[in-house]
Amino acid sequence: MKPLVMAGISLPFAKSPFYSKQFTGKRIGIIGLDTSHSVAFTKALNAISPNPVYDGFKIVAAYPHGSKDILSSTERIPGYTEEVKKLGVEIVDSIKELLNKVDFVMLETNDGRLHLEQAIEIFKSGKTTFIDKPIAASLVDAKAIFNEAKKYKIPVFSSSSLRYAIGMQEIKESKIGEVTGADTYSPMKFEKTHPDLFWYGIHGVEMLFTVMGPDCVSVQRIISEDQEVCTGIWKDGRIGTFRGIKSGKQEYGGTAFGKTGILHLGPYNGYDPLLVKIIEFFKTGIPPVNEKETLAIFAFMEAADTSKKSNGAKIKLTQINE
Repeated sequence: MKPLVMAGISLPFAKSPFYSKQFTGKRIGIIGLDTSHSVAFTKALNAISPNPVYDGFKIVAAYPHGSKDILSSTERIPGYTEEVKKLGVEIVDSIKELLNKVDFVMLETNDGRLHLEQAIEIFKSGKTTFIDKPIAASLVDAKAIFNEAKKYKIPVFSSSSLRYAIGMQEIKESKIGEVTGADTYSPMKFEKTHPDLFWYGIHGVEMLFTVMGPDCVSVQRIISEDQEVCTGIWKDGRIGTFRGIKSGKQEYGGTAFGKTGILHLGPYNGYDPLLVKIIEFFKTGIPPVNEKETLAIFAFMEAADTSKKSNGAKIKLTQINE
Protein backbone atom coordinates (compact mmCIF):
# COMPACT_ATOMS: atom_id res chain seq x y z
CA MET A 1 0.00 0.00 0.00
CA LYS A 2 1.34 3.44 -0.89
CA PRO A 3 2.00 5.77 2.04
CA LEU A 4 -0.32 8.70 2.65
CA VAL A 5 1.25 12.13 3.06
CA MET A 6 -0.02 15.12 5.06
CA ALA A 7 2.02 18.18 5.96
CA GLY A 8 5.20 16.30 5.16
CA ILE A 9 4.25 13.29 7.31
CA SER A 10 4.52 9.94 5.55
CA LEU A 11 2.36 7.06 6.69
CA PRO A 12 3.78 3.68 5.65
CA PHE A 13 1.07 1.21 6.65
CA ALA A 14 3.12 -1.89 7.43
CA LYS A 15 1.46 -4.11 10.00
CA SER A 16 3.12 -4.80 13.34
CA PRO A 17 3.59 -8.47 14.27
CA PHE A 18 1.96 -7.50 17.60
CA TYR A 19 -1.17 -6.43 15.71
CA SER A 20 -2.72 -9.88 15.38
CA LYS A 21 -6.33 -8.94 14.69
CA GLN A 22 -7.49 -8.28 11.14
CA PHE A 23 -8.04 -4.61 10.38
CA THR A 24 -11.73 -4.52 9.44
CA GLY A 25 -13.37 -1.26 10.56
CA LYS A 26 -13.02 2.48 10.84
CA ARG A 27 -15.44 3.27 13.66
CA ILE A 28 -13.90 5.21 16.55
CA GLY A 29 -15.41 5.70 19.99
CA ILE A 30 -14.51 8.50 22.40
CA ILE A 31 -14.56 8.22 26.18
CA GLY A 32 -14.68 11.63 27.84
CA LEU A 33 -16.33 14.78 26.50
CA ASP A 34 -14.70 16.93 29.18
CA THR A 35 -11.84 18.12 26.97
CA SER A 36 -11.64 20.25 23.84
CA HIS A 37 -9.55 17.49 22.24
CA SER A 38 -12.67 15.36 21.80
CA VAL A 39 -14.43 18.09 19.85
CA ALA A 40 -11.36 18.92 17.75
CA PHE A 41 -10.83 15.30 16.72
CA THR A 42 -14.52 14.87 15.88
CA LYS A 43 -14.62 18.04 13.78
CA ALA A 44 -11.65 16.82 11.75
CA LEU A 45 -12.82 13.23 11.22
CA ASN A 46 -16.55 13.89 10.81
CA ALA A 47 -16.27 16.92 8.54
CA ILE A 48 -18.46 17.02 5.43
CA SER A 49 -15.30 16.77 3.33
CA PRO A 50 -12.60 15.37 5.64
CA ASN A 51 -8.98 15.30 4.61
CA PRO A 52 -8.35 12.08 2.62
CA VAL A 53 -5.41 11.29 4.92
CA TYR A 54 -7.97 10.23 7.54
CA ASP A 55 -9.06 7.45 5.18
CA GLY A 56 -12.73 7.40 6.15
CA PHE A 57 -12.27 6.95 9.91
CA LYS A 58 -15.19 8.48 11.85
CA ILE A 59 -16.16 9.14 15.45
CA VAL A 60 -19.43 7.22 15.72
CA ALA A 61 -20.10 7.07 19.46
CA ALA A 62 -19.08 8.83 22.66
CA TYR A 63 -19.43 8.19 26.37
CA PRO A 64 -19.38 11.72 27.78
CA HIS A 65 -18.44 11.23 31.40
CA GLY A 66 -14.95 11.88 32.63
CA SER A 67 -13.95 13.56 35.87
CA LYS A 68 -16.50 13.70 38.66
CA ASP A 69 -14.81 16.41 40.72
CA ILE A 70 -12.70 18.64 38.45
CA LEU A 71 -15.00 21.59 37.81
CA SER A 72 -13.21 22.78 34.68
CA SER A 73 -13.94 19.34 33.23
CA THR A 74 -17.47 18.63 34.41
CA GLU A 75 -18.82 22.01 33.33
CA ARG A 76 -17.67 21.40 29.76
CA ILE A 77 -19.53 18.12 29.24
CA PRO A 78 -23.02 19.45 28.34
CA GLY A 79 -21.72 21.88 25.71
CA TYR A 80 -19.23 19.47 24.18
CA THR A 81 -21.89 16.74 24.09
CA GLU A 82 -24.16 18.95 22.02
CA GLU A 83 -21.29 19.85 19.67
CA VAL A 84 -20.39 16.25 18.83
CA LYS A 85 -24.05 15.23 18.50
CA LYS A 86 -24.38 17.81 15.72
CA LEU A 87 -21.48 16.04 14.00
CA GLY A 88 -23.33 12.72 13.92
CA VAL A 89 -21.95 11.13 17.08
CA GLU A 90 -24.22 8.85 19.11
CA ILE A 91 -24.10 9.50 22.87
CA VAL A 92 -24.14 6.31 24.94
CA ASP A 93 -24.75 5.61 28.62
CA SER A 94 -21.76 3.40 29.43
CA ILE A 95 -18.32 2.36 28.28
CA LYS A 96 -19.67 -1.15 27.73
CA GLU A 97 -22.30 0.16 25.32
CA LEU A 98 -19.67 2.21 23.49
CA LEU A 99 -17.36 -0.77 23.06
CA ASN A 100 -20.11 -2.72 21.29
CA LYS A 101 -20.40 -0.01 18.62
CA VAL A 102 -16.76 0.78 17.72
CA ASP A 103 -13.55 -0.71 16.37
CA PHE A 104 -11.07 1.64 18.09
CA VAL A 105 -11.08 3.86 21.17
CA MET A 106 -9.78 7.31 22.05
CA LEU A 107 -9.66 7.61 25.84
CA GLU A 108 -9.93 11.38 26.11
CA THR A 109 -11.05 12.36 29.60
CA ASN A 110 -8.40 14.68 31.00
CA ASP A 111 -8.64 13.16 34.49
CA GLY A 112 -5.69 10.78 34.54
CA ARG A 113 -6.89 9.20 37.78
CA LEU A 114 -9.65 7.40 35.85
CA HIS A 115 -7.55 6.04 33.02
CA LEU A 116 -6.34 2.75 34.54
CA GLU A 117 -9.83 1.51 35.39
CA GLN A 118 -11.23 2.69 32.05
CA ALA A 119 -8.31 1.27 30.08
CA ILE A 120 -8.68 -2.19 31.60
CA GLU A 121 -12.32 -2.31 30.50
CA ILE A 122 -11.30 -1.28 26.98
CA PHE A 123 -8.41 -3.75 26.81
CA LYS A 124 -10.68 -6.63 27.83
CA SER A 125 -12.80 -5.85 24.77
CA GLY A 126 -9.79 -6.17 22.46
CA LYS A 127 -9.91 -2.58 21.17
CA THR A 128 -6.73 -0.78 20.12
CA THR A 129 -6.53 2.38 22.25
CA PHE A 130 -5.10 5.89 22.15
CA ILE A 131 -4.92 7.47 25.62
CA ASP A 132 -4.66 11.25 25.63
CA LYS A 133 -2.36 13.07 28.01
CA PRO A 134 -1.82 12.45 30.82
CA ILE A 135 -1.86 8.68 30.42
CA ALA A 136 -2.31 8.55 34.20
CA ALA A 137 -2.09 10.70 37.32
CA SER A 138 0.89 8.77 38.71
CA LEU A 139 3.89 6.85 37.45
CA VAL A 140 2.55 3.74 39.19
CA ASP A 141 -0.71 3.88 37.24
CA ALA A 142 1.13 4.61 33.97
CA LYS A 143 3.21 1.46 34.45
CA ALA A 144 0.08 -0.51 35.32
CA ILE A 145 -1.66 0.60 32.10
CA PHE A 146 1.21 -0.65 29.97
CA ASN A 147 1.33 -3.92 31.91
CA GLU A 148 -2.41 -4.45 31.38
CA ALA A 149 -2.04 -3.67 27.68
CA LYS A 150 0.62 -6.38 27.42
CA LYS A 151 -1.55 -8.79 29.39
CA TYR A 152 -4.43 -8.40 26.94
CA LYS A 153 -2.13 -7.95 23.90
CA ILE A 154 -3.58 -4.53 23.06
CA PRO A 155 -1.57 -1.85 21.19
CA VAL A 156 -1.66 1.43 23.12
CA PHE A 157 0.10 4.78 23.11
CA SER A 158 -0.22 8.22 24.66
CA SER A 159 1.03 11.61 23.54
CA SER A 160 0.64 15.35 23.79
CA SER A 161 -0.03 17.05 20.47
CA LEU A 162 3.06 19.20 21.18
CA ARG A 163 5.23 16.20 20.31
CA TYR A 164 4.41 17.09 16.70
CA ALA A 165 4.87 20.87 16.96
CA ILE A 166 6.77 22.73 14.23
CA GLY A 167 10.44 21.75 14.20
CA MET A 168 10.05 18.30 15.73
CA GLN A 169 10.16 16.49 12.39
CA GLU A 170 13.39 18.31 11.48
CA ILE A 171 14.96 16.98 14.69
CA LYS A 172 13.95 13.43 13.79
CA GLU A 173 15.48 13.95 10.35
CA SER A 174 18.78 15.06 11.95
CA LYS A 175 18.64 18.51 10.35
CA ILE A 176 20.88 19.87 13.14
CA GLY A 177 22.92 16.72 13.57
CA GLU A 178 23.19 14.93 16.88
CA VAL A 179 21.23 16.77 19.58
CA THR A 180 23.50 18.10 22.32
CA GLY A 181 20.83 19.75 24.50
CA ALA A 182 17.42 21.41 24.52
CA ASP A 183 15.29 23.97 26.34
CA THR A 184 11.49 23.84 26.07
CA TYR A 185 8.66 25.86 27.56
CA SER A 186 4.87 25.77 27.88
CA PRO A 187 2.11 27.21 30.05
CA MET A 188 2.00 25.65 33.52
CA LYS A 189 -1.47 25.41 34.99
CA PHE A 190 -2.24 23.47 38.15
CA GLU A 191 -4.99 21.07 39.22
CA LYS A 192 -5.01 19.95 42.86
CA THR A 193 -5.98 16.37 41.94
CA HIS A 194 -2.82 15.83 39.85
CA PRO A 195 0.91 16.28 40.52
CA ASP A 196 1.99 19.71 39.24
CA LEU A 197 3.45 18.93 35.82
CA PHE A 198 1.00 16.15 35.01
CA TRP A 199 -1.89 18.52 34.36
CA TYR A 200 -0.43 20.99 31.85
CA GLY A 201 3.34 21.19 32.09
CA ILE A 202 3.38 17.78 30.43
CA HIS A 203 3.12 19.54 27.05
CA GLY A 204 6.53 21.17 27.37
CA VAL A 205 8.05 18.11 29.05
CA GLU A 206 6.93 15.92 26.17
CA MET A 207 8.57 18.33 23.73
CA LEU A 208 11.78 18.04 25.74
CA PHE A 209 11.80 14.24 25.63
CA THR A 210 10.88 14.17 21.96
CA VAL A 211 14.11 16.05 21.30
CA MET A 212 16.37 14.52 23.95
CA GLY A 213 15.19 10.92 24.19
CA PRO A 214 14.31 8.92 27.31
CA ASP A 215 17.60 8.48 29.20
CA CYS A 216 17.32 11.24 31.81
CA VAL A 217 19.03 10.35 35.10
CA SER A 218 18.28 13.30 37.42
CA VAL A 219 15.97 16.30 37.81
CA GLN A 220 16.22 19.52 39.82
CA ARG A 221 13.37 22.06 40.06
CA ILE A 222 13.66 25.80 40.72
CA ILE A 223 10.47 27.71 41.55
CA SER A 224 9.66 31.42 41.37
CA GLU A 225 6.37 33.28 41.45
CA ASP A 226 6.01 33.59 37.67
CA GLN A 227 8.02 30.68 36.26
CA GLU A 228 9.57 27.36 37.13
CA VAL A 229 12.55 25.57 35.61
CA CYS A 230 13.18 21.83 35.75
CA THR A 231 16.71 20.87 34.75
CA GLY A 232 17.40 17.31 33.67
CA ILE A 233 20.76 15.62 33.23
CA TRP A 234 20.83 12.82 30.66
CA LYS A 235 22.87 9.63 30.89
CA ASP A 236 25.45 10.93 28.41
CA GLY A 237 25.88 14.25 30.25
CA ARG A 238 23.58 16.35 28.06
CA ILE A 239 21.40 18.96 29.76
CA GLY A 240 17.74 19.61 29.00
CA THR A 241 15.43 22.12 30.67
CA PHE A 242 11.69 22.64 30.87
CA ARG A 243 10.40 26.12 31.75
CA GLY A 244 6.84 26.30 33.03
CA ILE A 245 5.24 29.70 32.44
CA LYS A 246 2.77 30.63 35.18
CA SER A 247 2.08 34.26 34.23
CA GLY A 248 2.67 36.61 31.31
CA LYS A 249 2.58 35.52 27.68
CA GLN A 250 1.52 31.89 27.33
CA GLU A 251 3.11 30.00 24.44
CA TYR A 252 4.67 26.65 23.55
CA GLY A 253 8.15 26.33 22.11
CA GLY A 254 11.82 25.84 22.72
CA THR A 255 15.29 25.52 21.28
CA ALA A 256 17.16 22.40 20.23
CA PHE A 257 20.95 22.51 20.11
CA GLY A 258 22.79 20.22 17.70
CA LYS A 259 26.30 19.55 16.46
CA THR A 260 25.60 21.21 13.12
CA GLY A 261 22.87 23.73 13.97
CA ILE A 262 20.38 25.28 16.37
CA LEU A 263 16.65 25.00 15.74
CA HIS A 264 13.66 26.86 17.15
CA LEU A 265 10.79 24.57 18.20
CA GLY A 266 7.16 25.59 17.81
CA PRO A 267 4.81 27.26 17.71
CA TYR A 268 1.95 24.89 18.36
CA ASN A 269 0.37 23.84 15.07
CA GLY A 270 -2.91 22.22 16.11
CA TYR A 271 -4.17 18.69 16.56
CA ASP A 272 -3.95 17.43 12.97
CA PRO A 273 -0.36 16.09 13.11
CA LEU A 274 -1.22 14.03 16.20
CA LEU A 275 -4.49 12.84 14.68
CA VAL A 276 -2.60 11.64 11.59
CA LYS A 277 -0.41 9.53 13.88
CA ILE A 278 -3.44 8.15 15.74
CA ILE A 279 -5.07 7.00 12.49
CA GLU A 280 -1.79 5.44 11.35
CA PHE A 281 -1.61 3.65 14.72
CA PHE A 282 -5.16 2.34 14.40
CA LYS A 283 -4.30 0.92 10.98
CA THR A 284 -0.95 -0.63 11.86
CA GLY A 285 -0.98 -1.33 15.58
CA ILE A 286 2.51 0.22 15.78
CA PRO A 287 2.72 2.82 18.62
CA PRO A 288 4.50 5.97 17.37
CA VAL A 289 5.64 6.64 20.95
CA ASN A 290 7.10 3.73 22.84
CA GLU A 291 6.45 2.73 26.44
CA LYS A 292 10.00 3.52 27.57
CA GLU A 293 9.78 7.16 26.52
CA THR A 294 6.30 7.72 27.99
CA LEU A 295 7.36 6.24 31.32
CA ALA A 296 10.56 8.35 31.26
CA ILE A 297 8.41 11.48 30.87
CA PHE A 298 6.32 10.49 33.88
CA ALA A 299 9.38 9.63 35.96
CA PHE A 300 10.80 13.09 35.14
CA MET A 301 7.58 14.81 36.20
CA GLU A 302 7.30 12.80 39.40
CA ALA A 303 10.95 13.52 40.21
CA ALA A 304 10.26 17.24 39.67
CA ASP A 305 7.44 16.99 42.20
CA THR A 306 9.80 15.28 44.66
CA SER A 307 12.40 18.00 44.08
CA LYS A 308 9.79 20.65 44.91
CA LYS A 309 8.97 18.87 48.17
CA SER A 310 12.70 18.64 48.91
CA ASN A 311 13.39 22.38 48.47
CA GLY A 312 14.88 22.04 45.01
CA ALA A 313 17.14 19.06 45.67
CA LYS A 314 18.51 17.07 42.75
CA ILE A 315 16.49 13.86 42.47
CA LYS A 316 17.85 10.77 40.78
CA LEU A 317 15.40 8.96 38.54
CA THR A 318 16.46 5.67 40.13
CA GLN A 319 14.81 6.91 43.35
CA ILE A 320 11.54 7.43 41.46
CA ASN A 321 11.62 4.10 39.67
CA GLU A 322 12.36 1.97 42.73
